[in-house]
Amino acid sequence: MSLALRGLAGKLICMETSEPNAEAKQYWEEHYGERERIWSGRVNVQLAAVAGDLPAGRALDLGCGEGGDAIWLAERGWHVVAVDVSETALGRAAKEAGARGVLERIDFQQHDLSDSFPDGAFDLASAQFLHSTVRLERSAILRKAAAAVAPGGLLVIVDHAAPPPFSKKVPHDHPFPSPEEVLSELDLPAEWERVRVDVVDREGTDPDGQPFTWQDNVMVLRRRI
Repeated sequence: MSLALRGLAGKLICMETSEPNAEAKQYWEEHYGERERIWSGRVNVQLAAVAGDLPAGRALDLGCGEGGDAIWLAERGWHVVAVDVSETALGRAAKEAGARGVLERIDFQQHDLSDSFPDGAFDLASAQFLHSTVRLERSAILRKAAAAVAPGGLLVIVDHAAPPPFSKKVPHDHPFPSPEEVLSELDLPAEWERVRVDVVDREGTDPDGQPFTWQDNVMVLRRRI
């Protein structure tokens, strides 16, 4: 199924799609429907730290949301496949990419990653905070992402180490595995090397503007040539 959205300057933005799971799609459509903008629009800081000095190539952005990471990569010369289950999020991301002049560098695709996955090989596969309180076959998705990384390329996984203290949506029993638990679950073959596996403090602000510190699990893995 293809999804066509009217873009800026009368361009037709065509986004390849699959038929997403109804529950996941509804959940994320409601999430993005709560406000006109959910995220800051800025690149995730851990991805910027990893990818800032990399030569541009082909990137995969899993759960791209409103496009902050994909647009940042495109502005640095990358060609990006940016994937999300939410049509609303993809529409906002495409509009912002058009406004910033990088729409032609980003292929926006609608997938429920538990059921379908984009084609191709990538120099960088990024999964930034790929968490969900509804169905998400996370380990299988990350294994598919690893399989899509070209020799010499990077798989970058950044997770919340714990829920933000102000969150009201995350169930008490929602898992937040450690980096070692994530990598054990992935069980990647010997061709992969660890570039960085760490827990990093990050300063943030809550919805009321109050500062707090939370922790990110950062996993950077390289597929050997």
